[in-house]
Amino acid sequence: MNNQIKNKENIKVVQLIDSLEPGGAERMAVTLANSLVGEIELSCLVVTRQEGGLKKSINPEVKYDFLNKKKSIDFKALMKFKNFIKLNKIKIIHAHGSSYFFAVLLKLVYPKVKIIWHDHFGNRANQNSFDFLLRFFSIFFSGVFAVNEELKLWANKNLFTTNIAFIPNFCELKNIEKKTTYLKGDVEKRIVCLANLKSPKNHLFLLKSFTLSELPKLGWTLHFVGKDFNDDYSKALHEFILVNKLENTVYLYGSCLDTNHILSQARYGVLASTYEGFPVTLLEYGMSNLIVLSTDVGYCSKIITSGSTGFLFDTNEPSSLLILFNSLPNSDLENKRLGDNFNTFVTENYTAKIILRQLIVYYQKWI
Repeated sequence: MNNQIKNKENIKVVQLIDSLEPGGAERMAVTLANSLVGEIELSCLVVTRQEGGLKKSINPEVKYDFLNKKKSIDFKALMKFKNFIKLNKIKIIHAHGSSYFFAVLLKLVYPKVKIIWHDHFGNRANQNSFDFLLRFFSIFFSGVFAVNEELKLWANKNLFTTNIAFIPNFCELKNIEKKTTYLKGDVEKRIVCLANLKSPKNHLFLLKSFTLSELPKLGWTLHFVGKDFNDDYSKALHEFILVNKLENTVYLYGSCLDTNHILSQARYGVLASTYEGFPVTLLEYGMSNLIVLSTDVGYCSKIITSGSTGFLFDTNEPSSLLILFNSLPNSDLENKRLGDNFNTFVTENYTAKIILRQLIVYYQKWI
């Protein structure tokens, strides 16, 4: 593909997302809207259903609107969105995740707008059931972005569009961030897990492996940062911590916005998901120079090479993470080398400057 960018001043794009509660797709929607400021003529962000903590991280130069959608087909919200699109002369709706549904409804009443759908759902290719609504609605897509090659292949096979591309996630360190979260424990012995408390993040597997290892006896601490939904998943974690008397070893902080500050206080970053698309969390670990322990699912093995840029483990093998945990105290210098290697790899391959160029070329090509 020709990577030459022409007339990017004519590109006006709205990132569409259903919620601003911290999550992978939500964070990427905000990151894209922020990063595209100054790179295209107009960068917008519209939220359909629910605002949340990520609202505070939106660049003031991003044109923002909240539709306050109350039901699947909400004509008041739809007309508000249509007016936003017309007033700002938007050419492209970049719809993330489930927001494609509302984007297509808008196209039915305002056909001239183009829809590009961004698929973040890592387990889509492994689902037994098929989303027939998504397949039908894909007739209205001008293009599809997939966060890994597996999702790209799935889209090529199942969706009614030939314009399909793999676009990697990326992250940018925020220069200004209010520091509000302070981690407990020894800085050299802190392991952080940046993930909302929900399936498929697999916190219980991580907890069990940590508890069975030698690390708690040696003064190591485990830190969970992510939204607590106060559901059965959450209750199981809290109960495990209480039963195993881990209150002074495992800490839960809830949803936090000072991510970079948190990661700067840790030495290790872990991700134990049973499935992933392309976890931005790993990139954030890399940008913060953490030593990374990652599950081998989705795109993880493409950015983590065991023994070179971090450690990979298999959540289907109960002892895999346990063995890694027990090896950490004896390999300090070697582990630091892996952290440095990963930091270099991320900064050279997954920053806004690199990824946005690809994105803008596809915008131009597909409209």
